[in-house]
Amino acid sequence: MAKTLTEAALTTRNARQKLSQGLHWRQVDVDIHLGYRKGVRGSRWLVRWYLGSGGYKQETLGVADDVISEGTLSFDAACRAAREHVREVRARIVLDAALPPETVRTSVESYIAMRDDRIRLAYPNSKRRSDGASRLTRYVLNDAIADTALPDLTEAMLSKWKQRLAPHCAPGSRVRTMNDLKAALNFAHRNHRKRLPADFSETIRWGLACDKTVPAVRSRARENQILPDEMVRDIVAAAASYDEDGDVGRMILMLAATGARFSQIQRVTVGDVQADRSRIFMPASRKGQGKEDTSYPVQVGTDVVGALRPVLDGRKPDEPLLCRWRMKQTKQLKWERDYRGPWTSAAEMTRQWRDICNGLGLEGVVPYALRHSSIVRAIRAGLPIRLVAAMHDTSVSMIERHYARYIVDGLEEIAARAVIPIVRHHLRVVA
Repeated sequence: MAKTLTEAALTTRNARQKLSQGLHWRQVDVDIHLGYRKGVRGSRWLVRWYLGSGGYKQETLGVADDVISEGTLSFDAACRAAREHVREVRARIVLDAALPPETVRTSVESYIAMRDDRIRLAYPNSKRRSDGASRLTRYVLNDAIADTALPDLTEAMLSKWKQRLAPHCAPGSRVRTMNDLKAALNFAHRNHRKRLPADFSETIRWGLACDKTVPAVRSRARENQILPDEMVRDIVAAAASYDEDGDVGRMILMLAATGARFSQIQRVTVGDVQADRSRIFMPASRKGQGKEDTSYPVQVGTDVVGALRPVLDGRKPDEPLLCRWRMKQTKQLKWERDYRGPWTSAAEMTRQWRDICNGLGLEGVVPYALRHSSIVRAIRAGLPIRLVAAMHDTSVSMIERHYARYIVDGLEEIAARAVIPIVRHHLRVVA
């Protein structure tokens, strides 16, 4: 049974000034008490509530407005904060009693499952998983933070996790892993916000804030992937003769000619190719949220259309444009062709790309270099940045952030073409 409370005068500043140093209480609701701890250098409001069997739970609310009003709590504001805090805690207890507590582990696992389901919906015949599954499993699910209950998660815990992550990841991988965890926790917040603290979103935001030095490192790394036009032609030519069916060659040709991502090209259908207008309607990327399933036109050369003819003629408009042989293993543990199906993952061309680059003496060049090179080629041609962004399904800010050097070079070339001779030859030169 709760003890009888001796209430103190806390309602006004003058009344609180007469109190001795220490802790004083006043009832504000049934089984809810507002506390006032008077100290030498300031005072704070507290709240405690009855749990039963003579036990109380106590927490700090904020600073009392004894000296200044800005950022502090008056008596009335402290009363409201005390009632609201207890209400939230009690509601959380009821929910936790009905459902198991949500942890970082369960949140990440639910997020991975959601991402995998979205990929399986987009690519029904694919066994691929989301790109964040392996990162989150390795760096989060195998870390001590995984078993932390979400209501107990703090900025300090997330900061220590970032410190443990740093030695094992390159700067770019560290940013992607942090963003994956941030997305997983925000996904959990949307689904369980009634069971989580009111400031949970702020904990995620500041606890997983990225180091501002990382984007600069990533931008410099991109410089090594800008290929000269002649080198791009060499790669396309080597890919064309790589396999007898031409599947690898046509995939690399599309990457080079459109500057699109692999995930976009694998969804191009036969009907997306307008051969008479040398144009391909490219499906928009699925990056981001709330994007419509649209497409945008990309102009290509007649040589590209000619190279695609073997997979255009005699096929239905809704068929995937680019396919490859799917293999199966026989009882003799040998691999043989099974059927032709669409490309499902960029990893399917990893070995072929490596063989092609090794044959040309190229080291460290990745397939995404074809996209970088296409963007820079358009910039150097003097196309408006907004058009370059639209042609490559990205934003103007991304182009300006990562390709600023080439934008400056391209503008200088345009400005140089506007220069005309203005000095007449017959002007006398004064010694």
